[in-house]
Amino acid sequence: MTDVPFEILGKPQQGGFLIIGDHASNRIPGDIDLGINPEFLDAHIAWDIGVAEVARLITQEARFAAYLGGYSRLVVDLNRDAQDAAAIPTQSDAVVIPGNDLGYTEKEERLERFYRPYHAYLAQLLSQHRPALILSLHSFTPALESTPQEARPWEVGVLYNEQEAASKLAIPLLENAGYVVGDQLPYSGKLLNATMNRHAEANNIPYIGIEMRQDISSDPDGQARYARTLAEMCHFVSEQLGLSI
Repeated sequence: MTDVPFEILGKPQQGGFLIIGDHASNRIPGDIDLGINPEFLDAHIAWDIGVAEVARLITQEARFAAYLGGYSRLVVDLNRDAQDAAAIPTQSDAVVIPGNDLGYTEKEERLERFYRPYHAYLAQLLSQHRPALILSLHSFTPALESTPQEARPWEVGVLYNEQEAASKLAIPLLENAGYVVGDQLPYSGKLLNATMNRHAEANNIPYIGIEMRQDISSDPDGQARYARTLAEMCHFVSEQLGLSI
């Protein structure tokens, strides 16, 4: 296969900022049939709504570049460990995905085609152009379909695992910018942080994990505000940590 499972925006630079968006696309390869209603491809189960648009706005500034996943997380979830059953999900937010009911060989073929090249190239990029700071960019739905009674009021979430210094600096800045901030919400980065564990923490690269709320990140004004604030946040955190930007 000749699939390229990622997209690069801007020019990655040694000592610059790199945005990583694992779930930036809802694209499905033409030869894969997930067996679901096509309307679900525009929903949160298929991708992180608004990530690509916000990344494009931020990377208009020369010090930023972005590395974005090129296919839907229903094809493969790049922010999971390869051995995690959820890497090729058979269900997401109560939606059954029959086309992902695969045998071992079929799963390996899917991982070899999309998952492993994505992470291999990202490792190479970070080795050749080690950034001073990574912005891991995701978005979340205001309420899951499976638990609609559980509202998620945060306008931005900050996630981290063992390395928390950058995130702890980011939280008050985001609050001062007027956002309702969730510290390790809507879920904890100690539970789901696979890409950052592998590429940032394992290489001692400072990072901030950000979750934008999708009713804001789907709106052009909301996207512009997120982009301005997150760019400012990256500069502020890098200065506070004494990073070479």
